[in-house]
Amino acid sequence: MKKIPFYLTNKYILSITFFIVWMLFFDQKDFFSTLERRNELRELKHKNEYYLKEIEKSKKELIDIQSNSAALEKFAREYYMLKKDNEDIFIVEEAK
Repeated sequence: MKKIPFYLTNKYILSITFFIVWMLFFDQKDFFSTLERRNELRELKHKNEYYLKEIEKSKKELIDIQSNSAALEKFAREYYMLKKDNEDIFIVEEAK
């Protein structure tokens, strides 16, 4: 009759193996969920940096518009398609 290997009868090895398997696959904070959350956090940090840069750019543009009447007119013409009474505006779009 074959003898049972010692690692199948040792309660410490069995409990450590069970613990590792449980923590890797079945726990609420398992290894794969942690990796997924870490990647999501990295993406959110990049988005946060992007939006902070956009806010700074918008603040600079706002200060420029408030202090310079030529910049205000340029902004109104570009974004709101405003025109003077004696002007015609032609909108040219780039071909895709």
